[in-house]
Amino acid sequence: MAQHNGKFVAYYRVSTLRQGQSGLGLDAQRKTVAEYLNGGNWSLVEEFVEVESGSGKKHRPQLEAAIAACKKHKATLIVAKLDRLYRNVHFVTKLMEDRIDFICCDMPEANKLTIHILAAVAEHEREVISERTKAALAALKARGAELGSPTPEIGSKAGNKVKVQKADKYASNVKPIISSLIESGAATTLREIARALQNRGIKTPRGGEVWHPSQVSNIMKRGT
Repeated sequence: MAQHNGKFVAYYRVSTLRQGQSGLGLDAQRKTVAEYLNGGNWSLVEEFVEVESGSGKKHRPQLEAAIAACKKHKATLIVAKLDRLYRNVHFVTKLMEDRIDFICCDMPEANKLTIHILAAVAEHEREVISERTKAALAALKARGAELGSPTPEIGSKAGNKVKVQKADKYASNVKPIISSLIESGAATTLREIARALQNRGIKTPRGGEVWHPSQVSNIMKRGT
């Protein structure tokens, strides 16, 4: 593997919906970046973690912060997988406009034009899927199909199960961040951890911006 030199800013993105399916969680992304940069005279000056609930999210404060850090340190942005970057045209365009150098560990040969094209294709695919879904639901409704649960009790149980699964997946994404804060000594109390998560722009389980110690405690208890 070629040696790497210079400063790097790592950007990790974990999805509460897809992390379990993709197998590329936070720890795996960190490992991929570390293995790719192995050897050479380099330094990882900052790391940014984005926790979001889906690939169509428009606002990614941690990616914007990572880009700002690259400009500040004159560093290269590094991501574990190409799809961490290319799923949103807006951010790809921002990378190009700000002239930020980047590396995708799974496709080092990718350039700005590559991911710009992929971003446009991915956005178009989402729009097509959305339109097809709306059309299919409209067709079912026109034929008199019941789109909701025929039995409220069954619908309620299924809904609660989905909520629990989403909460567990969210906790599995955030707990490594909390562990990292504790291990590094950056935050040791629930209040300090809540403040650190808030400062990093990580959303609460309900999508809020203000963290409370009780929310941190609940996440740490899940799965234990």
